Amino acid sequence: MMRQAGRYLPEYRDVRARYPSFLDLCYTPEAATEVTLQPIRRFGFDAAILFSDILVVPDALGQPVRFEQGEGPRLAPLSGGAAIAALTPERIASHLAPVFETVERVRAGLPDEVTLLGFCGAPWTVATYMIAGQGTPDQRPARMMAYGEPELFQQLIDILVEASADYLIRQLRAGADAIQIFDTWAGVLDEDGFRRWAIEPTRRIVDAVRAEIPGTRVIGFPRGAGARAKAYVEGTGIDAIGLDWTMPLAFARDSLQPVTAVQGNVDPLALLSGGRALDESVDRILETLSAGRLIFNLGHGILPETPIAHVESMLKRVRKGTG
Repeated sequence: MMRQAGRYLPEYRDVRARYPSFLDLCYTPEAATEVTLQPIRRFGFDAAILFSDILVVPDALGQPVRFEQGEGPRLAPLSGGAAIAALTPERIASHLAPVFETVERVRAGLPDEVTLLGFCGAPWTVATYMIAGQGTPDQRPARMMAYGEPELFQQLIDILVEASADYLIRQLRAGADAIQIFDTWAGVLDEDGFRRWAIEPTRRIVDAVRAEIPGTRVIGFPRGAGARAKAYVEGTGIDAIGLDWTMPLAFARDSLQPVTAVQGNVDPLALLSGGRALDESVDRILETLSAGRLIFNLGHGILPETPIAHVESMLKRVRKGTG
């Protein structure tokens, strides 16, 4: 599940309480390894997802990141070409060395048959946080820069492409079996912007990673892509696409599964609700998509208040339906 290691688990909360900040936890390999392995021990998932955050990349580039309790990430907003030029992609290896150690530790601690997924944020999504200094409802600051100063915005995207590819390559060399690229804010872009800022940078990352590690399997998650999802698959060269909960299942079956694997797409609120709503959601996905290539998953991250019993119920139903 997306965010399967996290606050809905009491064992995670116990570990988190020992560290003064979220990033302290991310940058402590022993603790990050323990948190990554917790849901595998409890639920027996097919894959472990590296415990980290998409904003470790701007933190490594020299734009400090902090997480405010109950408010999410905070960064000093980027303003102007000098701030962008001051970013340092060469710091990825040293600053994120604890993350690569975590990957090594997790791979050593996993059964051979359990996949380890590394990840990064897509350049567009990461850029939206770097420019605004936080998440905003429509990511207006980044969109305004992309419209009004496209050459400057391209410089930032270029830096993020380089840094993200380096970051993913190092995760793979440390033991990740496959990688995911999360473009959480892709859906706010218009058609031209989606091509330029979502598809093209992701394609460049995929190409750079495979140039170093041929055959790398890549999952892309362009949340809100809608009907543009097929163009995203074809334009990026990914091996599987994550579907958010708004994606019509018939479209995924007829237009996406013939060209790629699909991943998703239970609404996290249906999982939170449980009961009939959850059962019907699981059944619809299995009935519509299980004849093709499907990674059953949520359509976005699990909510912290989700009852563990609902997760157990969902897994039981999926395993019964696919067994």
